[in-house]
Amino acid sequence: MYRVAVIPGDGTGPEVIKEGLKILNKISSVFQIDFDFKEFDYGGHRYLKTGKTISEEDIEELKSYHAIYLGAIGHPDVKPGILEKGILLTLRFALDQYINLRPVKLYPNVETPLANKKPEDIDFVVVRENTEGLYVGSGGFFKKGTKDEIALQEMINTRKGVERCVRYAFEYARKRNNAKKLTLCAKTNVLTYAHDLWDRTFHEVAEEYPDIKADYAHVDAITMWMVKNPEWFDVIVTTNMFGDIITDLGAMIQGGMGVAAGGNINPEGVSMFEPIGGSAPKYTGKNIINPIASIAASQMMLDFFGESKAAKSLEEAIISTVGELKSMSAGNMGYTTSEVGDLVAEKIRGIKIP
Repeated sequence: MYRVAVIPGDGTGPEVIKEGLKILNKISSVFQIDFDFKEFDYGGHRYLKTGKTISEEDIEELKSYHAIYLGAIGHPDVKPGILEKGILLTLRFALDQYINLRPVKLYPNVETPLANKKPEDIDFVVVRENTEGLYVGSGGFFKKGTKDEIALQEMINTRKGVERCVRYAFEYARKRNNAKKLTLCAKTNVLTYAHDLWDRTFHEVAEEYPDIKADYAHVDAITMWMVKNPEWFDVIVTTNMFGDIITDLGAMIQGGMGVAAGGNINPEGVSMFEPIGGSAPKYTGKNIINPIASIAASQMMLDFFGESKAAKSLEEAIISTVGELKSMSAGNMGYTTSEVGDLVAEKIRGIKIP
């Protein structure tokens, strides 16, 4: 029995989560996997009504679940930063979800803006450190609002935090496929303290993984090569800020935010899985938003649970479904949100893995 906390969130979040749950219920019947879902109302509507984001008591309750399935957080009537810090970052830090895992995979029949690139060319994973760096929020203002104002925001990196992220990336590269290649993305020529720590740690840990080809690239080079030669990459490990940036580039080259899914991972604790596209409030209630990213997030959750057969079946169902869509963009799919969910559910089959 997998206990899953469901946070539908804001905007179109509830619509795509509904389709993901539809798929997980079909998975449950086909693969005899039991789920216990409980819905939580964290998000913009709750904040506007109560002034609350998420409390310590809420966090303690969430710790009793195996995973969190998140729709999207973001409300047009709430000032930017309140929900993101008060809910998303709070969950990541409080639950020590120190890995952000972002597959960048181009499905067949999905259009990429990169000329002449095919699915076999765009298939890599970004492992982003998720609880340190600039996102810690260490800093402040001096003489705020005056012409002499000073704003400071410090990049915090610890050996423990860097090493556990790097080790996770090496282990992931080892089990992912036969390429066994891991690239560190940083900026050691400018960020000579924080990223020196990353560089030293990366190469020290690499000595324990002689079967993994370990290399390095500056973040600006990474962005160029992701566009020009995405086939060069297998697994990329990087810092919190750089990971935030390059994974959005990755989402675009894999076909857009309607396809991209991610996981906030605590390998020993509660992890959280979500579509990347945001709450998209302008599409709320229209039944036209693409739910594929949310469904792909549920596939990542199945992988996290170790349900490899179910996860593989769902991936095959997703690939088959996207091949039938006219477009991956909202309103242009040729199907409604719920119809896309139905298509995926119909294609779930029991499979055998050698």
